Amino acid sequence: MKKIIIIVTIAIVNLANAQAFKGKGDIKAQVGLNIQNHGTGINISTDFGIGENMSYGFVASYLLSVQEVAGVKPTFADRADAKVRFNANLGNVFKLDKAMDIYPGLNLGTRNFGAHLGFRYFFTNGFGVYTEAGIPLAKYNANSYGFEEYNNQFVFQIGASFNL
Repeated sequence: MKKIIIIVTIAIVNLANAQAFKGKGDIKAQVGLNIQNHGTGINISTDFGIGENMSYGFVASYLLSVQEVAGVKPTFADRADAKVRFNANLGNVFKLDKAMDIYPGLNLGTRNFGAHLGFRYFFTNGFGVYTEAGIPLAKYNANSYGFEEYNNQFVFQIGASFNL
């Protein structure tokens, strides 16, 4: 029982010092699992604070496990995606604990123009978890099919977030 109380106390002290978004000059990096219809993969992203509630960043994802289409395996280009993004970091607007941040945003990628909604929670000053969901608002090819649907549909991500 003593060990549990000590662990909980240490966690609470660490949480008090964690901050999910600091504003201008803040840099975040994220690594996570990318889950979508017909495939799963990895996702890496970074965000740079440019104002009290604004950030921009870059995202790259690669599908590791995908379904073949008509017996044909997808190429590297079919599996990969890259995006630039803009976030509105609203944790302090919603008066959330400073260890939490909610960030809706827009992204422009190699496959579409889309939107995302994310949430970060930091356990310590350097480490936290995140979850994010994204959807395409405008696909470059409105009649996409087969491999064009990879990285061009609703996507869910979950993973680790780091303060740099």
